[in-house]
Amino acid sequence: QVQLVESGGGLVQAGGSLRLSCAASGRTISYSGMGWFRQAPGNEREFVAVISWNGVSTTYADSVKGRFTISRDNAKSTVYLQMNNLKSEDTAVYYCAHKRGGTVAVEQRAYNYWGQGTQVTVSS
Repeated sequence: QVQLVESGGGLVQAGGSLRLSCAASGRTISYSGMGWFRQAPGNEREFVAVISWNGVSTTYADSVKGRFTISRDNAKSTVYLQMNNLKSEDTAVYYCAHKRGGTVAVEQRAYNYWGQGTQVTVSS
């Protein structure tokens, strides 16, 4: 079992920045890909970013490419999502997810553990 707890969400003005953290406990995440997803009101949950077990490979949704950066610190069992130049359309609940295996994937079915989410609200 892996428990994931997100933090760092909040209210920010358009153009601002936030850094989300995902702290993992239970089984080690050092050999697993880790991803971020988000769900806006009335929308389905969508892929945001994923990082491989060693941090070498990353993949981003086109909507956040160049603005968001995913990273990880395996010694701290923590994954981060640095979000810059935030837009109103980034408003959503952001979820951290643990992937089966160490590679990257965008499909939600590849992930087996999920956090409770943290709210990000961007005001225009």
